[in-house]
Amino acid sequence: MCIGLEAFRYFVLYVIFVVTHVSESTMSIKLGRYRHFKGNEYEVVGIAKDSETMEEMVVYRALYGDHGLWIRAAKMFAETVTRDGRTVPRFEYLGD
Repeated sequence: MCIGLEAFRYFVLYVIFVVTHVSESTMSIKLGRYRHFKGNEYEVVGIAKDSETMEEMVVYRALYGDHGLWIRAAKMFAETVTRDGRTVPRFEYLGD
């Protein structure tokens, strides 16, 4: 499912409005472009909180295909993974 550009803009503004606290686990997660360890690129557009658990979530958009909007727990976004015997960040920051 794709949302229109105007709806996406309102969503981003909502995410920015909702964010009132940034924990240590998300302080290192910057807005900008990232490469997933499997190769695809994404843009982090904000940090939000789950309304039920208050867990911090990363809001990001695919920079390929239908440019889908995704969320992932901040702890998982910032963790490392082991692949082919190497430990690498799940998401590598590329810049603004």
